[in-house]
Amino acid sequence: MQRLSIALAISILFSFVGVSQTETPSDSLKKPEKRVYTTTSIDQNEAPKIDGNLNDAAWSLVDWATDYVENQPDNGTPPTEQTKFKILYDDKNLYVAFRCYDAEPDKIEKRLSRRDGFAGDWVEINIDSYNDDRTGFSFTASVSGVKGDEFISNNGNNWDSSWNPIWYLKTQVDAEGWTAEIRIPLSQLRFGKADNQVWGLQSTRRYFRNEERSLWQPVLPNAPGWVSEFGELRGLKGLQPQKQIEIQPYGLAQLDTYEGEEGNPFLDGSDTRFTAGLDAKIGVTNDLTLDVTINPDFGQVDADPGAIALDGFEIFFQERRPFFVENKNIFDYNFAGNQDNLFFSRRIGRTPQGSAVGSAIAYVDQPDNTTILGAAKFSGKTQDGWSIGVLESVTDKEYADVINEDGSEEEVLVEPLTNYVVGRVQKDFNNRNSFIGGIITGTHRDLEGKLNFLHQNAYSGGLDFKHNWKERKYYVEGSAVMSQVNGSEEAITQTQQSIVHLFQRSDASHVSVDTTRTSLMGTGGRFEIGKGGGGDWRYNVGGNWRSPELELNDIGFLRQADEIRQYANVFRFFNKPTSWYRQGNIRFNQFSSYDFEGNYNRMQYEIGSWFNFKNNWWGEIGGAHKPRIYINSFLRGGPRWRYSEENYFFAFMGTDGRKKLSGTIGYVHSQAKQDNFGLRRYELRLNYQPLDALSMSLNTEFENSPNKTQYVSQQDFNGTTRYITGEIDQQTISTTLRVNYNINPDLTIQFYGQPFISRGRYSNFNYVTNATAEDLNERVSLYDTNQISEQDGGFLIDENRDGTTDYSFGNPDFAFVQFRSNLVIRWEYIPGSEVFLVWSQGINGLGDADNDFNTIIDTQLLQQRPRNTFLIKATYRFVL
Repeated sequence: MQRLSIALAISILFSFVGVSQTETPSDSLKKPEKRVYTTTSIDQNEAPKIDGNLNDAAWSLVDWATDYVENQPDNGTPPTEQTKFKILYDDKNLYVAFRCYDAEPDKIEKRLSRRDGFAGDWVEINIDSYNDDRTGFSFTASVSGVKGDEFISNNGNNWDSSWNPIWYLKTQVDAEGWTAEIRIPLSQLRFGKADNQVWGLQSTRRYFRNEERSLWQPVLPNAPGWVSEFGELRGLKGLQPQKQIEIQPYGLAQLDTYEGEEGNPFLDGSDTRFTAGLDAKIGVTNDLTLDVTINPDFGQVDADPGAIALDGFEIFFQERRPFFVENKNIFDYNFAGNQDNLFFSRRIGRTPQGSAVGSAIAYVDQPDNTTILGAAKFSGKTQDGWSIGVLESVTDKEYADVINEDGSEEEVLVEPLTNYVVGRVQKDFNNRNSFIGGIITGTHRDLEGKLNFLHQNAYSGGLDFKHNWKERKYYVEGSAVMSQVNGSEEAITQTQQSIVHLFQRSDASHVSVDTTRTSLMGTGGRFEIGKGGGGDWRYNVGGNWRSPELELNDIGFLRQADEIRQYANVFRFFNKPTSWYRQGNIRFNQFSSYDFEGNYNRMQYEIGSWFNFKNNWWGEIGGAHKPRIYINSFLRGGPRWRYSEENYFFAFMGTDGRKKLSGTIGYVHSQAKQDNFGLRRYELRLNYQPLDALSMSLNTEFENSPNKTQYVSQQDFNGTTRYITGEIDQQTISTTLRVNYNINPDLTIQFYGQPFISRGRYSNFNYVTNATAEDLNERVSLYDTNQISEQDGGFLIDENRDGTTDYSFGNPDFAFVQFRSNLVIRWEYIPGSEVFLVWSQGINGLGDADNDFNTIIDTQLLQQRPRNTFLIKATYRFVL
């Protein structure tokens, strides 16, 4: 099988080379010539009034740009309705006027949404003011007056909607269609110092009725990027650097109510908090910005979705906090696929890692998060093609308040004073077709008390590059990283034994636990080559590695070390509409993986297809075959484990998203040989917008995931470790409800709620006899009725049947319930300044797994008193 996988990878690589040498007709389409729009400057006293009327005298100074070309679904054809725009500028602002023609103005879709909602008809302008062919600023104007703004990076592969600049918009509907008038302060953009500048320029219009996109600068189907395909904006002369200075203080008042605990002074039923902080944005130069936050608050941010993991690994949650989300692309360093990254900002302000719980302690008030004393980001891109990002943050010591059994009180340190730093740089060259970059990170803790299990310091660094050629159709990219962690013998031993590393694996000869070590150093990286765009085909082949000693989790995210992976992907796009579809694709991917001992652990083949049909419905189907599944971590330090061969498939269907009511249904089915494990997941997603101002969405998932060999425990039996598994019947249901009501584009009411329930019931306990046996019956041995008995909430094992208990383990059954909700009233009373009124609720519960879902919902959810949080937060943005 190993020879087969290598041969397959080689054959795929040679087939890629063959395809690249003989292009299909679609691949050889001529790239459209760059369009040019020439603007002119005006005095500030001549500036047009931003009211949606385009009758200001200043607009007569420049010509209209028009002749938009349809991009989707029928690329290269005339659009149903034409669009045109004009651009002016003065010393402080850029002005844009749009005329969107529509023969039936009464049918223009005026749907409201929250900012960045992109509902209804809209028109957009994208500006590459760096003119680097990779980054840009996007401003979207919906006909209803809702703004959308995003920072574009990685040549259009990343659109950061957390970027919220100050700009001004008014729209109007008239007999010819609708208009939009925009003023963008130049302080919100970044550009060089040249006296005569050229910027990249693109404009997109969404014609809602036909779900049609048309572009000012034509772009071929499956182009190798987005920003690199822009036209040009010329006529920008004498622009002066705009050193942006914005200061945004905030004040907050919060009340928490919850069910009190008699006798516990820390849980008396309510808590109050009053706090203030400040965010600032300072333009150090016209293209480099310093962002500073002091005592930041993230009270209005959505709660994390419910999740439960039985494999022992950390669950990855997306960053949601505005300070860290904005411009996160500059600091991103994903080097091995999945979520593995040298910088994971959720480490900053994390839940304290120490604990004050103990046998002699009566009551504990443990903080939920670490206080961020302050953080600063210095970031931007220079005219010479340097992207620069430096982030520094300090988190405070955190103490748990403790009342001992004897009545004495004390504070216990549970998180040390910690400093985090990240530095990132990239340099464009070769006419912006190539870049090379690097990153360094550092974590330093001021350890004291009983926190020697933490690393004293941790460092990582990396180099990355990408080169494009042949009009960016083909590329090669790669990265390499190195990490070092230092600490006490206890800290490094704990790292070696963590589930990320598992140096104690009983059958591993290439790693072992060394309890005298005080540091670890590891490496990782990736290399990939492929065709990234242009025509109907895309493909790539590559590999990545993470050495056993690689450790990133002080400030990065690493799920598991000790892996070498090879992969290959092929995509075939169908971009020309036919009588039954608008567009679609078919894809194939394959990967195999090994550990650093040379064990051949995984092989997987997957195929899938997605099509958008003529009626704007869509469908997606796919399946995979996994002939080889070995897992080093399954037995938590035990031998390498073999899962039975697996097959799975999925199917999803969605209705026309333009309709007032639209939906998606989906099904995922997985089954392993000998019923080793399985998965049945059912998904239903509904979106309903009965009014332009009101929208609702409901996403429900039900999952049944049985497994005959779910890990339970490991116990000692006469000097031999017994790895115990059991048959689990796990069922999980979650529902996410969102309701948005827009009183106007600047005043919105938003609700988010998610109940999450997961129940697992175990039976047929067994122990591992041959972890790598192909036959499941040889892999484990079931306990018979003479060997296992239940007592006092656990199980007693008499394995040798001599009437004496040899070992025991607890009952692993569980029923976990969580409910999170957030009701937010947001008012942007002037651009950039906001008031938030927030009501949050939360419930966590553990209960009896023998109950059915209805009983669990009643006893663990409906009958519990939730924790309520009420807060009011006000910000004011000073622009200096």
